Amino acid sequence: MERVITISREFGSGGRELGILLAKGLEIPFYDKELIALTAEECGMTEESLLRYDERIPVIKESLEQQIYTPFSNYYEIPMSDQVFLTQTRIIRKLADQGPCIIVGRCADRVLEDSVNLYIYAGIEERIRRLNTLNTGVDPKEMEQRIRDMDRKRKDYYQYYTGCEWGKAQNYHLCLDSGLIGLEGCYGTVMEYLKSLS
Repeated sequence: MERVITISREFGSGGRELGILLAKGLEIPFYDKELIALTAEECGMTEESLLRYDERIPVIKESLEQQIYTPFSNYYEIPMSDQVFLTQTRIIRKLADQGPCIIVGRCADRVLEDSVNLYIYAGIEERIRRLNTLNTGVDPKEMEQRIRDMDRKRKDYYQYYTGCEWGKAQNYHLCLDSGLIGLEGCYGTVMEYLKSLS
């Protein structure tokens, strides 16, 4: 495998787990939460502080009409969310330059130009079931709301930083329903797809 594989995923669809399986099978590095540590180090922040800005879009708390802005206003400072995104973009490109790897989320499919881009999804019932097997103790209705909130956050983040529609098939090379064929089925399908690219 000569190219980076990016994985975009619905919350609870098993995209991270598929990434781990692929990284082991292909014997290449895997990056998901590891990007948080690398970004925090480069930004000079703790991982806990960085998590407040990771995969989040900037929020303007005040109306633009409430203040008069000059070239020296704080308004012209780059929001921390944007700084985190730009730092992660540099890190993703640096990792890609080092060789093939798996990168989960963080708009890596748009940041990199020659990656193989996967999108993993599943029905809401399957995602609730998968997440509740982790013994979360969360009521299924509440879990469904958490899933929908996380998906909305990811969709907004992707649209804000890429201008593309998250989850739209045309933005990816391969879209897989993990609820239909399971993670092993997704793994086998991706491996066959990668062989056809060789």
